[in-house]
Amino acid sequence: QVQLVESGGGLVQPGGSLRLSCAASGITFSIYTMGWYRQAPGKQRELVASITSGGRTNYADSEKGRFTISRDNTKNTVYLQVNSLKPVDTAVYFCNAAFSSLDYWGQGTQVTVSS
Repeated sequence: QVQLVESGGGLVQPGGSLRLSCAASGITFSIYTMGWYRQAPGKQRELVASITSGGRTNYADSEKGRFTISRDNTKNTVYLQVNSLKPVDTAVYFCNAAFSSLDYWGQGTQVTVSS
């Protein structure tokens, strides 16, 4: 059974930082492209960042410089470091694992940026 379990979300003040984690099980983690997406209330889910099996990263243009994605294949975990948070970053952040036609999602972790 494939599981992607996100953690690390919460309430943070503007300008603060968070590190989100996604622990995967039931897949050969190292071969998957891992991604972080987010969905704000009333909006479509959008890509934040992704990292290939070879470590190549891709970021949404609006998030370059503030977000950093990384992976630890020994722990089957992908991370998203988020700095200088803004209220517009408030959303549910989802982890995604993709390989060929296989595509899995986690349940999401809520990030709320508010003073």
